Amino acid sequence: MNSLYLDGVTVMFDGFRALNNLSLIIEPGELRAIIGPNGAGKTTMMDVITGKTKPTTGTVKFGNHDLTRMDEPRIAMLGIGRKFQKPTVFDALTVFENLELALKSPRGPLACWRWRLAGTARQKIQTTLDEIGLPDRAQDLAGLLSHGQRQWLEIGMLLMQEPELLLVDEPVAGMTDQETEHTAALLKRIAGTRSVVVVEHDLEFVRALGRRVTVLHEGSTLSEGSIDHVQNDPRVIEVCLGR
Repeated sequence: MNSLYLDGVTVMFDGFRALNNLSLIIEPGELRAIIGPNGAGKTTMMDVITGKTKPTTGTVKFGNHDLTRMDEPRIAMLGIGRKFQKPTVFDALTVFENLELALKSPRGPLACWRWRLAGTARQKIQTTLDEIGLPDRAQDLAGLLSHGQRQWLEIGMLLMQEPELLLVDEPVAGMTDQETEHTAALLKRIAGTRSVVVVEHDLEFVRALGRRVTVLHEGSTLSEGSIDHVQNDPRVIEVCLGR
């Protein structure tokens, strides 16, 4: 597994510094929460990691791979997956079919013509269904799922691509308390065999994750440590909590 390494990353948009000398290290298998006020640079940071935005200056590496020299498809092929806030699942397909569609398999006309869902692939889908907590909904249409279940399905679709690093944007927005609890448990389960970076506003959810937290402000790291540490940091209280 590879570590993610950002050093001195600055992104300028028409004179505005969306990221300002940002440095960050995510160790292999780590689960990290990223918090910060609107405009702190959280989305831009994920855009840089996935190749959507190129930094003005700085280093972005995944293992020995220089991500600044790669486009989005190539970075995805390295094993970096991203889940946006709004789930993008196929409502007219079943939960099983959504996972099957996302399965990491040979592409191209000839490969698709020869493709059969082998026993190993079926087992992988079943394992993922168990992992995301939807084994009983496998044959239901995705359009019938609740908001939280749709989020879990999309996480499952990303897991089918066997990512080494998963970037998750505000996964519990709009969820019930029970769904939020399930999501925290899910993300803790899937970390370890892969790295997971979670961008979130819900501090109680971040507390439930129980892992290291990085606070961004004006494109830089403001504070880092446990949720108790950052919540008691006077700089974080002033910037994020308004006290």
